Amino acid sequence: MPVKIPSGVKVALADTKLEITGPKGTLSMDVHRNVQVKVDDGNIVVARQSDNKFDRSLHGLTRALIQNMVIGVTSGYERILEIVGVGYRAELSGKLIVLSLGYSHPIVMRPPDGVSIRVEPKEGRIIITGISKELVGLVASKIRALRPPEPYKGKGIKYHNEIIHRKAGKTAGK
Repeated sequence: MPVKIPSGVKVALADTKLEITGPKGTLSMDVHRNVQVKVDDGNIVVARQSDNKFDRSLHGLTRALIQNMVIGVTSGYERILEIVGVGYRAELSGKLIVLSLGYSHPIVMRPPDGVSIRVEPKEGRIIITGISKELVGLVASKIRALRPPEPYKGKGIKYHNEIIHRKAGKTAGK
């Protein structure tokens, strides 16, 4: 299945290096030697050398990564985290994000280049945006891992669309 190149996106292919440039920025990737990538008629076509299991898996992976790069340089990616819990909060201090999550000290994080973080303190939301799907997801998972949601009260940091399966606590009496 070819990946369509939208207008305003430039694709450069040199040996095993693929570079995609769009209105939001530039992303590049090294293509594995068992996979061939060709650009023709406004499409990026991925082909494999053989039908063995490893080459088939690389074929699908490479095509998906190229599709994610095209979407990233045209519209970008966003992950929304929600902070649930009394006294849990996040705030921006310059480029740093300061998280108060019930520990004895605040946690300070610096987002990597290519990722921007916005905090909505009234709604208890952290919005992570960028052009690399991998990097946006990695930063979101690192922030969530600082205080994952617990099943009894639901406190912690969760993804916006995540459903926390609640457990019943201990019952008093006989």
